Amino acid sequence: MRSVFAALLFLAAPLPLVAQTPSTAARKPVTHKSAPANAAAVHRSAIVIDTHADTPQRMLDDHYDLTEPLDGGYLNFASAKQGNLGAEFFSIWVEPKLYEGHYARRTLDLIDTVLDQAAQHPDHMMMAYSPEDIERAHREHKLAALMGIEGGHSIEDSLGLLRDYYRLGVRYMTLTWSNSNNWADSSGDVDDPNVKHTQDGLTDFGKDVVYEMNRLGMMVDISHVSDKTFYRAVITSRAPVFASHSSARALDAAPRNMTDDMLRAVARSGGPSSKGGVVMVNFYSGFISDVWRTAWSAQAPERQAAENAQVAQWKVAGKTVTYEMTDALDKQWAAKIPRPPMSMLIDHIDHVAKVAGINHVGLGSDFDGIPSSPEGIDSAADLPKITAALLDRGYSPEDCRKILGENFLRFFREVQATAKQLQAQSAERPKIADQQPFKK
Repeated sequence: MRSVFAALLFLAAPLPLVAQTPSTAARKPVTHKSAPANAAAVHRSAIVIDTHADTPQRMLDDHYDLTEPLDGGYLNFASAKQGNLGAEFFSIWVEPKLYEGHYARRTLDLIDTVLDQAAQHPDHMMMAYSPEDIERAHREHKLAALMGIEGGHSIEDSLGLLRDYYRLGVRYMTLTWSNSNNWADSSGDVDDPNVKHTQDGLTDFGKDVVYEMNRLGMMVDISHVSDKTFYRAVITSRAPVFASHSSARALDAAPRNMTDDMLRAVARSGGPSSKGGVVMVNFYSGFISDVWRTAWSAQAPERQAAENAQVAQWKVAGKTVTYEMTDALDKQWAAKIPRPPMSMLIDHIDHVAKVAGINHVGLGSDFDGIPSSPEGIDSAADLPKITAALLDRGYSPEDCRKILGENFLRFFREVQATAKQLQAQSAERPKIADQQPFKK
């Protein structure tokens, strides 16, 4: 489109070449009238990557198959194809209260259900373990399936388990979920005096976890962590870090969101020679709209009482309570609050791009892990609407492709390159926890 526009401009007003400004057309914002016509082609030209979906819970507990209708969910093969979703990171999340005492078993069961989906549907989906695998799946018109562990409690304080998860295909780990663990603090309970927290954000073992992730090539995810843990992880990590599903705190004060200083820190992470990490914007209504989050908090006492009563009835009836059952209750209550407009989601993407830089923003939907999303975003099929909205705000097709997936691919490649360097020198670094026994 740009070459056609330039040709028409030349015919309409021929000028000497020295008077031309070739970059003018590139910087010219796309108008609202032309955005819809361009958006579909731009979206199709991108490798669209989403770094967080909680669909494995449905697969395991409800025996959900991705060939089935959505039935209230956000992601299946049909919606992924319609939305040109090229790669999805399936979240391996273990609810800490329901599965206390056997985190590893639940983790392995969730990993198995993702691997099983790929094995059952090789024409639709293939497991991916690297940027090159994502690109190969894209060429073969298949959904690239990757995995990320959401919550460091899954490793049960074992570097051996961490390595095993990597061998099984896990390519990132969120250091905490909403619960702190023995070596890192969460934003979800950082103010709870009944929860034991670390002194510096990461214990010595926690620093060893981060280093081992760097050495393996497992991406360090700082979504969910406390502010103190965030900065300690950024300082500790030899590779750039990323947020798999977090939005901007300047626009929504949720503690799960990132301050502008954090956004800039992610962009600078990885050291002086690094190109930095990425922040993948979360689609949850409560993380993009302060108004929605306030309303959700206001109904919390009534909501919790009703949900606790329902859970008690299920237990009396001998039913095993799963996340999907409680999530359905949350969705019923969320439906009572008007959804924020999609423009607010775009505001967060735009804010991260302006503060951290255009090379440091992407998409981390949290599909199938949230009770509410903005108007117009009902499934993966709606992802092209984001591209249209970005074009409408003046983003170039090149910048749209960066946001949709290229930024993440660049970051992923650097994490793997750093791992190769560390593997060559791994014998030179003893564990911090072994070096400093007096701190134990």
